[in-house]
Amino acid sequence: MSALPKPLIILRANLLSAGMRWRLRQTQDIPAQHRTWRTLVGKMALTQHGRSLRLDARMRYEQFQSHVPLHSYERIAPLIERMQCGEADLLWPGQCTHYVATAGTTDQPRLLPVTADMSAHFSRAIRDALLYFTARNGCAGLLSGRRLCLFDSAQLSPLELPDNRFTAYAGDLGTIVHQHLPSWMQPPADASIPPEPDVDWSQRLQTLAAANPADDITVLGGLPHWLQLLANSVRAQQTSAQTATPASGWTHLRGVFHWGVPFEPFAEELRRTFGPAERFHEVYPSAEGFIAAQDSVNAHGLRLMTDAGLFFEFLPWRDYEEGRLAELGAKAVPLEGVRTGVNYLLLLTTPGGLCRYASGDVVRFTSTKPPRLLYAGRAPLALRAFGEHVLERELTDALVNVCARHDWQIVNFHVAPVFLSSLTGRIRGLHEWWVELKPRTIETPTGPTLAPALDAELQRLNEEYAARRRLGAMEPPLVRLVMPGVFEQWMRQSQRWGAAHRMPRSCNDRTIADELAQLARFSY
Repeated sequence: MSALPKPLIILRANLLSAGMRWRLRQTQDIPAQHRTWRTLVGKMALTQHGRSLRLDARMRYEQFQSHVPLHSYERIAPLIERMQCGEADLLWPGQCTHYVATAGTTDQPRLLPVTADMSAHFSRAIRDALLYFTARNGCAGLLSGRRLCLFDSAQLSPLELPDNRFTAYAGDLGTIVHQHLPSWMQPPADASIPPEPDVDWSQRLQTLAAANPADDITVLGGLPHWLQLLANSVRAQQTSAQTATPASGWTHLRGVFHWGVPFEPFAEELRRTFGPAERFHEVYPSAEGFIAAQDSVNAHGLRLMTDAGLFFEFLPWRDYEEGRLAELGAKAVPLEGVRTGVNYLLLLTTPGGLCRYASGDVVRFTSTKPPRLLYAGRAPLALRAFGEHVLERELTDALVNVCARHDWQIVNFHVAPVFLSSLTGRIRGLHEWWVELKPRTIETPTGPTLAPALDAELQRLNEEYAARRRLGAMEPPLVRLVMPGVFEQWMRQSQRWGAAHRMPRSCNDRTIADELAQLARFSY
């Protein structure tokens, strides 16, 4: 049971929510970022990595910006391996016993340090993200009910290390979030994920649905597609009388927290299942740290968490070149330098020891006062084979907009390049879309119907794609509608069928597309 009696939980949550409403109005985002940067640099200057970067607690930001290189995981991987064996003062002062695994959307999961100061960041950011919801809804009572979050596991696992004199532990982001929930938000034991990691994820969802009746849940959390599968499992276990209306089973539900992917493809079905838009709350967590959370129902974008311990910088997407990342530090800008409507590669300096770390995420600001942004996609998954630089959000928005005109519901999709031969030697080709839609629609979708509409919509959303189409570097797209279950089968075969995983929406090569071709059964 919860650590505090229910009335005290509600009282405390109401007080914290009132304080959060005041903080959201008063926070000076840029001064907060300046203070955070100064604190982080001062501590990093005491480490081996900080000394190699010539960090100094007295240095000015302009020196940091021009002289400290940007970097990816590969540069610090050897130091992290040494930290796991017990070496101290490498990326952050002291030893580090806990690590978080990245999601592995674009490659194998990687381990990042969760130092004591990083733990403090997670605890504060998670608390604030929850209070953003109660502050905007005035619904603090939801924090006293039963909460169910779809994580693979709530337990950390010991790392297998060559030297057993030091013990280190690791878990995925869901595990870390669970470990850092405030004491008054800890879920009841019987609302946790079953501890059998080898059990099929669909079976685990059915077990959760049976153990946690829908009318007993106050707060849900998870990736949108897993939330819908959980709802389907609950619906399958209800009687026909209970399912007379889509949301009838969720009588006490007050909040649905979601993360990880653009929400729009799932929005209509999830709202039919769980209720109105006001119940949904988007957060932007990552293994590198908590980035942003929704602070308003009406505002577009998520509020950047500027005072939770992370320092943010932003490299214009048009300047990004993977092979020249270390040389691009001077082009990165702090929060005061960003503009709305521009895509940026997100850079992080954290109390986990990351310094100007390229997270791989691309974001776009919808406002600067206060700073709100949208997740636009993963840089390694962007389509750029023909110079088009198309991101996941643009692909998602194009498909959502087209399908909305016909009342078609999206299950999953993936986009990959197709290379065409050219007598001139010029690289040219097209985009191949693999799309699964829900069956039983009034108007039957076909690939030839979708293709020109997607082409027009993507030209409207992305100027570089439009330019490549006008210049003849790209042909019209090819759309392949697949029968139900193809994407699920691919995710199972790729060992991505679980709470922490999602389908890559695009890939700049044909690795995934060719694997889908082996599984696909076409509907036209």
